[in-house]
Amino acid sequence: MKNIILIRHAKSSWDAPLHDKERPLNSRGVKDAHLVSMEIRNFIPKNYMIFSSTAKRAQETALIFAQNFSYPIESIVFKDKLYTFDEIQLEQVIKSFNNHIESVILFGHNEAITNFVNKFGTIFIDNVPTSGFVALQFETNNWIHINKGKTIKTVFPKELN
Repeated sequence: MKNIILIRHAKSSWDAPLHDKERPLNSRGVKDAHLVSMEIRNFIPKNYMIFSSTAKRAQETALIFAQNFSYPIESIVFKDKLYTFDEIQLEQVIKSFNNHIESVILFGHNEAITNFVNKFGTIFIDNVPTSGFVALQFETNNWIHINKGKTIKTVFPKELN
C-alpha cells in the first residue's frame, strides 16, 4: 500500500516585487500552516518522507509542518521538479519515488495538486486551498502503478477557524 499526503503551500506574500519562486509566506500563511499541521499531526503515518518544491513558500510551509511533527528538517527532500503547476509533471515525480518509501508528505502548488487529487482520489475538490491537506491511499506496492486511489482525509484552514 502507498500513501501520499499532498499539501498546498500556505498563503504567500505579494508585497515585494520578487520572482514567483522567491515569494515567502505572509502572516496568514504562517498561521494557517501551524493550524493545519497541529490538526493533522495525529493522523500522519508512523514512517514517512517529506518532499517539497524548491519555491520559498513551499519550503517554508514544509519547515513549519516538519517542526510541528518533530520531523528532522535536514531530512526534507527539496526537488526542483516539484516546482510545477502541471499535474502530469507532479504525477511523474510521484511515480518515480523509491518503492521502499510507503508514505510521502508532499508540499507543492496548484493547479497540479487539485488536478492530481481529482484524477487519483475519490472525492472531487473544486480547489485545494493554500495550506490544504489531502491524503490519498493506493492499493499497490509500486509507486509507478498508482492508479485510482481513495481519498482518506481532507483538512482545509477555513474548516478550523
